[in-house]
Amino acid sequence: MMIHAYDKLYLERARTTLARMLDFAVCELHIDLEEFFGLFIASGYAALFGSGDIRTLGGRSGVELTYDIMEATGFPHERIKPTYPAERSEEYWTGWALAYYQWESALSFAQIVRCVPITDIRAMYDPYHEMDIRQFADHMNDLIEGSYINTNLQRLRKLAGLSQSQLAEASGIPVRTLQQYEQRQKDINKAKGEYIVSLSRVLGCEAGELMEKATSDHPYRDY
Repeated sequence: MMIHAYDKLYLERARTTLARMLDFAVCELHIDLEEFFGLFIASGYAALFGSGDIRTLGGRSGVELTYDIMEATGFPHERIKPTYPAERSEEYWTGWALAYYQWESALSFAQIVRCVPITDIRAMYDPYHEMDIRQFADHMNDLIEGSYINTNLQRLRKLAGLSQSQLAEASGIPVRTLQQYEQRQKDINKAKGEYIVSLSRVLGCEAGELMEKATSDHPYRDY
């Protein structure tokens, strides 16, 4: 039986709130989508939202949540009177679809966008906005599954925009050792504790995200 992120009773409210949040932040406040979604995660509201926190899901509109996120992160802003255009933006669809996928998969928003960047999700608007939401969810599953062909270390390094030599210099770990971890010639699960701490610091991730799951495990169900 699939375990969802929270009770389905709150799903439609969640989808509407996240949709309006992204629409307002990008289309009316003119904040870059990737930048704002980073604020959403950094503020702590993404974790609350994704766990089904009632005060976050039910107590705020998308506009109110946008302002709360900016205040929590110290992002400079001015309050404006929101408009409610009849035409739904690509950002609105992005939030609407992503909230469904997060609920269905029970992955955190941070885990999802580590594998599929938020701008890539927005780019799925055409053709997926005309399809059943299940087709979008299936496509997301395929993309996230595919992101685990590489080791977690290699995936996180590329997400950080670092070459192996740059990561070696920043972390103090020999480049050859990093290559062996990425090629699975060495088991990163048995790496020195100081190596894991240094890598997680440089890559901005949790230590557990560097670990490799057993091949019999689902590649993203068990973070």
